[in-house]
Amino acid sequence: MTEPDVAALHPRRWAMFAVLLVGAFLPPLDFFIVNVALPSIQQDLGASSSAEQLVISSYAALYAVTLITGGRLGDLFGRERMFVVGLLGFALASMLCGLAWSPWALVSGRALQGLTAAVMAPQALASVQAIFSEKEKHLALSLYGAVFGLASVVGQALGGVLISLDVFGLGWRAIFLVNLPVAFLVIAFAIPLLRATRARDPRNLDLVGTALSMVTLAALIVPLIEGREAGWPLWAWLSLAVVPTLAGAFWRHQGTLARAGGFPLLDPRALGAPGLARGLTVALLFYTISTFFLLFSVYLQQAVHTSALDAGLVFLPYGLGYLLGPLISPAFRRLLGSFVTPLGMSLEAIGLYGIAWLIGAMTPGVLPDHPWLVVLLFLTGFGQGLATPGLMHMVIGRVPPDFSGMIAGVTSSTLQVSVALSVAVIGGVFHALSGERADAGQLAHAFVVALLVIATSQLIGAGLGLTIARQPASDPAHSSHPNNRR
Repeated sequence: MTEPDVAALHPRRWAMFAVLLVGAFLPPLDFFIVNVALPSIQQDLGASSSAEQLVISSYAALYAVTLITGGRLGDLFGRERMFVVGLLGFALASMLCGLAWSPWALVSGRALQGLTAAVMAPQALASVQAIFSEKEKHLALSLYGAVFGLASVVGQALGGVLISLDVFGLGWRAIFLVNLPVAFLVIAFAIPLLRATRARDPRNLDLVGTALSMVTLAALIVPLIEGREAGWPLWAWLSLAVVPTLAGAFWRHQGTLARAGGFPLLDPRALGAPGLARGLTVALLFYTISTFFLLFSVYLQQAVHTSALDAGLVFLPYGLGYLLGPLISPAFRRLLGSFVTPLGMSLEAIGLYGIAWLIGAMTPGVLPDHPWLVVLLFLTGFGQGLATPGLMHMVIGRVPPDFSGMIAGVTSSTLQVSVALSVAVIGGVFHALSGERADAGQLAHAFVVALLVIATSQLIGAGLGLTIARQPASDPAHSSHPNNRR
């Protein structure tokens, strides 16, 4: 699609995109906002430790396993339609969570939140490829990165603020019910504003492929999320062991369907784009940073004994950096091109190594009252914000627009797999080093080791990103794929 085509078809594309960005904002917000509310939920509902864990993991698991399908639904049935359906479902699920009368009602609501968020969230990222010209895409991705990062950080602080204010006596329920007015206001704008974007030649949804993909991802994600808390029981290992077999069956089905002229959930022709596999690997390494939020919160509250609100406020320099990074990213891209993402990940690594050194050098259990902590948190957030738009462009820019939803779902799912893997592996290292009854010194040591692992993952990702930056993506707009027409 040429630039004049975009202008003619989507004169209000920036207003459309602003509405769709809410779909990118709410899912990470609701993932992080719950962390600080768990003690209040446990006290009010009498939730067991296993139910408490399910409040987080049911959302994360359903969200992760449904993202690819959610992105594909947008390709097939219209991204604006799937956005509204997903947002409406997310609002109803949030109401169920806010009115939950038992731990299991809350877990059910959280599972439904994850499912509907996976239908809503990929549509914003997919629409970047579908409605913007090449000149506009990086600015759109920069805004996407800013909103995505802002949601991750705001969630930490907003949960503490809402619980502390006890709005209308709702306590922890406010963190879910606040979604309702936001969702219905956005739907009121979305219905008259959004224009249809989808694949030119949509086919029926690949139901067999959808089922196989969800089962495969569930077999991988669920034991990674639940395994450590459950003590790595036999079922977790058996589930992980069957993942290669399930993945092989899924991939064979996709290839067979594509050769027969069908429309597979993950088209092998799109996934074979040069550099795409490496780009997804960079995304996998990039989002190990998600573990930093969780482990820093644990360190602050258990070793330094800060309140939930104060722990959230410590992240503000990080949040400011993450907000500014994507906004400045277009200027960096004009100077450095595709090398912006490796630069951003390198800055993240420097910031994390610095925080590890600072905490290791201080008295255990004492938060470094030092301007360097603020600087290093800002640098880490800035690096992540700087890298995010380029990373998204590195992945979705390598496929034709007809596959935007599919690749948006794959990218988002890759990030969620990274969350689960890093929590399982890096979180497992942290808990193994800190022990069951850890003192401040053990927690500080465990946190420093975890920081070193996360920082090294960023450096490896930056190195891999350099190899991709030297290999420009082919112009997806001129792909020879027969479906690539708007």
